[in-house]
Amino acid sequence: MTTETCDTIEVRDVEYLRHGDAPLLARLYLPKGAGPFPLVAEIHGGAWCRGDRLDEDRLNRALAKAGIAVAALDFRMPPTAGYPASLQDVHAALRWLRTQAPQLRTRQEWIGVMGLSSGAHQAILAAMRPRDPRYAGTPDSDTIAVYAVLCWPVIDPLGRYRYAKDLQASGQPYPEIIDRVIPDHDKYWLDEAAMAEGSPVLALERGEQAVLPPVLYIQGEEDMAHPRAHLERFVAAWRKAGGSLRLKLFPGEAESFINKKPDSPATAAAIDAIVTFVQEQCHAG
Repeated sequence: MTTETCDTIEVRDVEYLRHGDAPLLARLYLPKGAGPFPLVAEIHGGAWCRGDRLDEDRLNRALAKAGIAVAALDFRMPPTAGYPASLQDVHAALRWLRTQAPQLRTRQEWIGVMGLSSGAHQAILAAMRPRDPRYAGTPDSDTIAVYAVLCWPVIDPLGRYRYAKDLQASGQPYPEIIDRVIPDHDKYWLDEAAMAEGSPVLALERGEQAVLPPVLYIQGEEDMAHPRAHLERFVAAWRKAGGSLRLKLFPGEAESFINKKPDSPATAAAIDAIVTFVQEQCHAG
């Protein structure tokens, strides 16, 4: 059903997957015109346990108005299901989007992933492991993400969990988000072994085989919810493995600055960086 049409974009919800009698929806933000347009599968944040496809509505509209189609995904979360169910849903969405590419006025080779916080974690993990049977992949799975946009990802879930627990135990001032994410880690992952298994940083440091699409990594320099040390480990490991990564750090900005400060110069610069990066990946050569 079409939810909105204006001069420049169309916004509508579609069902991309069903578990029993429970549909999973994607909200499509489609630029008007013949296209073809780049398309990003957008995965919302919320520590794997909260939020829905509407969370990044303002960002997704801005991207669509700049000529980038967006499919904002719902996926299973606790208490319905924890890890790795959400990754299976993301893979299913990528398969569905590839089959729908002509109708969505895009090309299969122009489909990438984008996520924020825990959504960015899932975006890059899905991109790295497109054929992993744990995520409903098969040896010939057709769920390749051609590029990845990561906005302050939880790039090492196990490291972030231990970091948050140490902050909580220290008695020192810390962001209130720390008290919320610890129980969410527990609900989604259940144990530290799963956090280690699903850690992009640790996967690279273990030397696992991985697909390495070009990455844009965005983070505020004052972000205490996504430790800078984890970012630096991932950047080093990604580049060591041969991957291309563009890092955009924003001085003075904390976690979720795009959502919390939608009219700020930093947010405008971040959106411009996303648009430029995606267009470059799709039009290179």
